[in-house]
Amino acid sequence: MKLIEELPKVFDDFGEQRKNSFITAMELKKKGIPMVGVFCTYLPQEFAEAIGAVTVSLCSVSEETIPDAEEVLPRNLCPLIKASYGFAKTDKCPYFYFSDLVIGETTCDGKKKMYEYLSEIKPVHVMELPNSQSENGLELWKRELYKLKQVLEERFGVEITEEKLREAVRRKNRERRALKAFYETMKLDPPPMSGKEAFNILNGASFRFDKEAMIEEIEAITESVLSREERMPKRPRILITGSPIGGVAEKLFLCIEEAGANVVAMECCSAAKSIDRLVDEEAGDIYEAIADRYLQTACSCMSPNPNRFELLNRIVDEYNIDGVIEVVLQACHTYNVEAYGVKRFVTAEKNIPYTYIETDYSTADTEQLKTRISAFIEML
Repeated sequence: MKLIEELPKVFDDFGEQRKNSFITAMELKKKGIPMVGVFCTYLPQEFAEAIGAVTVSLCSVSEETIPDAEEVLPRNLCPLIKASYGFAKTDKCPYFYFSDLVIGETTCDGKKKMYEYLSEIKPVHVMELPNSQSENGLELWKRELYKLKQVLEERFGVEITEEKLREAVRRKNRERRALKAFYETMKLDPPPMSGKEAFNILNGASFRFDKEAMIEEIEAITESVLSREERMPKRPRILITGSPIGGVAEKLFLCIEEAGANVVAMECCSAAKSIDRLVDEEAGDIYEAIADRYLQTACSCMSPNPNRFELLNRIVDEYNIDGVIEVVLQACHTYNVEAYGVKRFVTAEKNIPYTYIETDYSTADTEQLKTRISAFIEML
């Protein structure tokens, strides 16, 4: 197949998709297609898709505007929050510029308070996320979905019918299945590509606004990857877990892969967490089905958070993991606190090595990370 020969270029193309989609976003706006900016895996994108809108992630992955953000926000705040606000404040993010509405969620106190300042720049709707995955939490989250429906309908003058919502659910499930099938090619030993290449595909897919075309592309890439004779060298197999890694991916993968290991799994927002579960398409109450699926996301903002340990357990077994690297962004308190529980689970229950890294978006700690990660990989 021709695509097999073009795979390295495909990896690069998807890695650059965030930048390439700027022009596409402008073209969509010229056509009058609504754009909804989002921050989190918890946001049920089916509702935006049901009104014919496209969704785009506003989580920034560069330290470029952090100094501008620190004119308003404290310096000892999560770099993801500061970068996201900084790009909005400086008007350097085309996605934020083109968004007709920004939808946030109360996953952490830092983001929750940042949205107050963000709303001075752009219309913002904040969804009140429960702190637990209990029955009461499900009822609260379901009510938040009805509020979201009303906000979108009033904002864009389009009715969200149950038929449109179910159609969006089916399409989003197809997208998750395609991405998960691609991601699961990393179960092969040795893996068919590097962790960085896999991450670029997964991350870039979220910036492909034509979802039907994106699904077909991902399915074709998966088929080509499985047919690919060239493989990575057989090396220790690493699972990355913890905070969102978009802003630290470049230095992180560099350090791990130069140290002689393969990243084969990522239990983080832009990988396993976002594609692991489907919405029940046959459910009688589609609102409850959507609420339940999203509320089960294995994020550390939930207390308790058994779903994360269930997901980690499956990944360690299914991907034949040799070592776990937990990456926590500075001031990401819930992941920082939960790291002890993850370490205990990985070392005591799964009996495999674990190491913890706290970092930010700067490259100042790259050499230190290289030293620590090299020592960990050497131990494996």
